[in-house]
Amino acid sequence: MSRQHEFDASHAPETQATRFLRQHRIAHSNHLYAYEEHGGTKVSARELNVDEHAVVKTLIMEDEQAKPLIVLMHGDCKVSTKELARQIGCKKVEPCKPEVANRHTGFLVGGTSPFGTKKTMPVYVEKSILDLPLIYINGGRRGYLVGIHPHDLLAVLQPKVVEAALKD
Repeated sequence: MSRQHEFDASHAPETQATRFLRQHRIAHSNHLYAYEEHGGTKVSARELNVDEHAVVKTLIMEDEQAKPLIVLMHGDCKVSTKELARQIGCKKVEPCKPEVANRHTGFLVGGTSPFGTKKTMPVYVEKSILDLPLIYINGGRRGYLVGIHPHDLLAVLQPKVVEAALKD
């Protein structure tokens, strides 16, 4: 066991997501905070003292054939499902029910990470996320975000870039 692994294990939870990040050699910082039910990115941004725009939500949605997909969106924005569907060539896109999202990802809603999901799904990332110097994204459990460089998303998730953000 390397020293790095020992250090990480003592300071952060071991999740499907952190195993995935380690396997792909993605540098990340660990940020634990007090999770609040239905608090969303407003709470995590406040607790970590970061801009909510840099906190990235992992949203599990489905197309008209109930095929799941992942959308990565700024914490302070909503997804225009109509615009997203148009850009990805679907008739419609809508959020999955929480229990369906849990089944696809293996994560509980509120702790959903795009890394290490149970099923491999297409990933879509809001274009402006890639302009940020650092993003905070769920590390695979409630109350736990990882800080990573947004370009690492491109390397490990091969997302398609979309522009479907609506300001909250």
